[in-house]
Amino acid sequence: MPKPFQFKQFTVAQDRTAMQVGTDGVLLGAWVPLESEPQSILDIGTGTGVIALMLAQRSDAATIDALELDDAAYEQAVENFEESSWGDRLFCYHAHLYEFVTEIDDTYDLLVCNPPFFENGQKTGDNARDQARFEEAMPFELLVSAAAKLVNPQGVFAVILPYARKAEFLNLAAKAELYPFKITNVRGNPEKDFKRVLIALSIKTQDVAEDELTIEKSRHDYTEDYTALTQDFYLNM
Repeated sequence: MPKPFQFKQFTVAQDRTAMQVGTDGVLLGAWVPLESEPQSILDIGTGTGVIALMLAQRSDAATIDALELDDAAYEQAVENFEESSWGDRLFCYHAHLYEFVTEIDDTYDLLVCNPPFFENGQKTGDNARDQARFEEAMPFELLVSAAAKLVNPQGVFAVILPYARKAEFLNLAAKAELYPFKITNVRGNPEKDFKRVLIALSIKTQDVAEDELTIEKSRHDYTEDYTALTQDFYLNM
């Protein structure tokens, strides 16, 4: 049974969720630009709730909503929210993204999503885990169209994706009139190719600030950039 993941200011129980706390979610939660000081945030496909909790720590947003389809993950996220110091600001909806976007009239200053994207992988037979990992549960087309509807005119939509699908996602986003302004290409170590990409988009076109991040110099020897990004969260950073 997976043990709770202890961060500096909160704990994430993860014994009932299909996907436990991982580097992708922590990267996104730590990286999301907050210069606009969002007052309303939506975490799409929250899982354990880790990204929503990180944004509660990083921001003064009065409303931090989360969305989760899987029954057990939804219950675990709710418990993690309630056990945190920010329970009065965190709320989880139990619904599919398509259902949520067709029924809600609210818009948000910030949308975040660590989407399922192993669309061609071998399924495990565990429905919850497959739903968390495989893209048919939340195709990019649905995610982009939902974001275009849910984000405020001055708002931000931030995601983490496989680097190999960067161009495809940006093309879909442009068709929905969402345009990148911040991109960080991520590699595991200096010898590896880029594996992930972090993208922040908005409705207005603007200059794109693009950089790169390397996580480790060697095994468990983290780079200064990665340490600086995550040290407010990881216990040993």
